[in-house]
Amino acid sequence: MPLTQKQENFCLKYVETGNASEAYRFAYNAENMKPETVWKRANELLSNGAVAGRVSELKESHKERHQITVDMLLQELEENRQAALQAETVQASAATAATMGKAKLLGLDKQVIDHTSSDGSMSPSAVDPSLVESLANKLVD
Repeated sequence: MPLTQKQENFCLKYVETGNASEAYRFAYNAENMKPETVWKRANELLSNGAVAGRVSELKESHKERHQITVDMLLQELEENRQAALQAETVQASAATAATMGKAKLLGLDKQVIDHTSSDGSMSPSAVDPSLVESLANKLVD
């Protein structure tokens, strides 16, 4: 059974945004509906075999059309980094930007800070506020 125009619009918007509720609001003009109702109806649509099949078709089409992979992006960033380093005037900031682009793409740019000591004595709730104030005053002086 073919999709209705609203179902097709839902599929297109869902693939574009990745948000079923937003796609439902767009396709069904449901701006005034309760969020819970929108969410429920959007999920019902995604459970519909014809709609789910169309979403899969659209996603596959996007993959084929763009043909961009993480490896391709990494290669391009590495080429840019090398060009910046080998330029007549070395462009360290451009090389650093390319390196950071690679790190972000691979999820390696996140700082992890552990605020708790192994014995739990230095957890944020266990630190005496007067000690923090005393240390802050010493840093200012």
